[in-house]
Order: sequence, then structure tokens, then C-alpha cells
Amino acid sequence: MSLNEVWEAASASPFQPVVSKDGQFSVGFSLLLLALIFTGLFGLNRSFLSLASLGVPASLLFGFGAVFMICAVGVYV
Repeated sequence: MSLNEVWEAASASPFQPVVSKDGQFSVGFSLLLLALIFTGLFGLNRSFLSLASLGVPASLLFGFGAVFMICAVGVYV
């Protein structure tokens, strides 16, 4: 199958994002709020177990929440 054939076949099924443009703000805000809660809980008990159960998910939630918020509100220069 050539690249041109793949390109033509893909035109029949356009990309549909999981989170719509209207829902990105609420998803981003809730992810950032959960990151804040997890970070606070991690600060109360800093052990190896809480690092795995609270610290890593908090950093992932913050990263994805920040990206969703940037996509929701836009970046204007």
C-alpha cells in the first residue's frame, strides 16, 4: 500500500478527539485541581509508598492538566 493510498483512505475517517474543544477547560481544571490535592497529600507524608501512589500521579495530572488548559484558553503572543 503506497502512502498516497493510505492518505486517500484516511480522508474517509476524519480525526475525532476524545475531549471536544468545549470540554477542554473543565477537563484541564479538574486535572489541575486533582494534582493540587494529590500534591498536598504527598506533602503530608513523604515516603516511598506515597511517592509511588501520590507523587507520580500528581506530576502526571499536573502535566496533562497544564496542556489541556493551554489548549483550552489558547496562547496569544
